[in-house]
Amino acid sequence: MQKARMGVLLIATNRFYHLGEDTPKGSYHQRKMREVHEYMEALEDFCDPIGLGRPAYTREDLAEALALFQREKADCIFAAFLSWTEDFLWVRFLRDVGSVPVLYALRVRESIDFADTADESDFTEFLSAGGLVGTLEGSGSVGRFKPEMFETAVGTLPQLMERAKVFCAAAAMRSRLRQSVFGLLASYNEVMWSTYVDPYTLFQKAGPELRFLSVVTLVQEVEKVPAEQVEQACKTLSERYTVLPDVYQEKFKASVRASIALENTGRSAGVDMVVLNDVDPVLLTEVGLRPGFIPTPAGGDIPVVPEGDIGGGLAVYILRELTGKPVSFIEPFHMDLPNNCFVGGHAGPNDYTDPAGSVMIARDVRFAKTSYKHAGAPFAWYLLPPGRKTLLHISQKDGGFKMVCALVDALPAKHFITSYSHGLFRPVGQDMPSFFHKLINEGVTQHYAVADGEHIAELEALAGLMGFSFVRL
Repeated sequence: MQKARMGVLLIATNRFYHLGEDTPKGSYHQRKMREVHEYMEALEDFCDPIGLGRPAYTREDLAEALALFQREKADCIFAAFLSWTEDFLWVRFLRDVGSVPVLYALRVRESIDFADTADESDFTEFLSAGGLVGTLEGSGSVGRFKPEMFETAVGTLPQLMERAKVFCAAAAMRSRLRQSVFGLLASYNEVMWSTYVDPYTLFQKAGPELRFLSVVTLVQEVEKVPAEQVEQACKTLSERYTVLPDVYQEKFKASVRASIALENTGRSAGVDMVVLNDVDPVLLTEVGLRPGFIPTPAGGDIPVVPEGDIGGGLAVYILRELTGKPVSFIEPFHMDLPNNCFVGGHAGPNDYTDPAGSVMIARDVRFAKTSYKHAGAPFAWYLLPPGRKTLLHISQKDGGFKMVCALVDALPAKHFITSYSHGLFRPVGQDMPSFFHKLINEGVTQHYAVADGEHIAELEALAGLMGFSFVRL
């Protein structure tokens, strides 16, 4: 995901502008300019800061800053008082900023480098260090305006940057969701009603527009895929991964062809993600299989999740955008109490491209004895790599959405669940029965996204900005 665009509003007062001129540390304005540069330089480590390059002193400065934030499409705004200052700029900012996430920050100085205020330089430094006064004054108007998507932070500059980094990531993800489009092919899974979501609520509360794709379109795309493109993809996959001996080459090609066609269908429809009902009888009858190699070797721009679960797709999409890494789609199968872990995974399309994972090209045994044209066509049989992971569930709740997440450790294992991409998982600091008891009490579904690393802070911040309920187990 591209860097967040963060507006920067740093408020100061003209009353002190010339104080301290010709002193060793310079005037109040010169000192504030140094602070502005410190903030901008620190923010550049993780975002594209958008600011005036100077403190905001006047109504004209504020108007210029707000116009700049709007023109540059800032994902969020970092706002701070650089000292005490009149609050006429701040109340106008709260009134006019519009629907943009704001992080209201108070910088705590790590030391105060004056003993008294006997000379002008020290007196100027005393006034310059008064950000606490301004921030407290500004908080009164925050209490009156009650802005949405408004958070506060207090700490040293490094501590503020840690918080701003998380806030930025969440705000950029919010912006991305509001511009995204999901494609549903072709329907919800009618045997899993708990996974249904309202498309209007998805657009209103979460952001993505939902487009409905047809099996007929996919069949047409399958027919258009050139044979040489299929041959090259099969060659690449065979060189990268072990092909099990019972895989039929013609069915291998059919699965690869359908996978390429599915990505092409998504691109043609202008969607950012495809939610595929891969067990739909019409799909299996007309295409003859469920596509098993998403992402394709030359693709990867259109993520795909199975079983028509929009909430599960939203979870995968969010983690994929936040991390820039492959994200798996799993459901817990059973608990292994002696080893304090659970077995989880999923049949159908799954991102198998994490180089730390293990992949074999194997038959889809679940459908091998059916009458479908390509019954038993192979797929990328993926074993998730070991390591700390973030587990995320999203589904509809009370006219909105809920996030439930936890940290789990994926354990070393060998391929052992035929026809399912899978892994062994141990919730961090929790035993199996109590972990799943909590999940059941939350009223979740069976579907979860799994991403490498720890991303709870970003998810919690995103939930706050989106108005989602949030539960960390």
